[in-house]
Amino acid sequence: MGLALALTACSPGGFGTPGFKDEPDNPFAPGVDLNAEAENGVEVGHRLIAAGQFELAIRSFNRAALDQGIDAEILSGLGNANLGLGRLGQAETLMRRAVARDETQPEIWNNLGVVLMERGKNAEAQQVFRKAYALDNGQSDAIRDNLRLALAKSQNSVILEGQSENYKLVRRGSADYLIRPTL
Repeated sequence: MGLALALTACSPGGFGTPGFKDEPDNPFAPGVDLNAEAENGVEVGHRLIAAGQFELAIRSFNRAALDQGIDAEILSGLGNANLGLGRLGQAETLMRRAVARDETQPEIWNNLGVVLMERGKNAEAQQVFRKAYALDNGQSDAIRDNLRLALAKSQNSVILEGQSENYKLVRRGSADYLIRPTL
């Protein structure tokens, strides 16, 4: 019985892979095209964040940083990935570095505000959301909603015994987060 199975495994049949241009009867996956153009690591990182693959996104952003240098978008992407993993301290540090590199991007300011809200730094988050809203000229609904939530949270800062605050982050766009209360 064992001999029959062993001989069956050596048979020339197998699973054909139609569609290969070079060798239509090749049962193996195609090799890597070393001459092909590589995907943009930043774009791949953003796609991985959208898919919830935060560790892989960090690797992708790190590779992009090696290829093109560290800029505000890469720092922000790394901060978003760390935020997704719940590493709030690292996310805050990276977002602050991103803002220092490029103070003109409202999305980065918004994401810094989200991190600050998650860390309980509501007063500072409120100021950061105001900055993001001003840079955006009030065009982004997500930034406006985050600012409203920060303002409401600062006005209702007294929490009664047994009352809890439950919020979740909702991703909108490629690098934009919205804070939503859960019911």
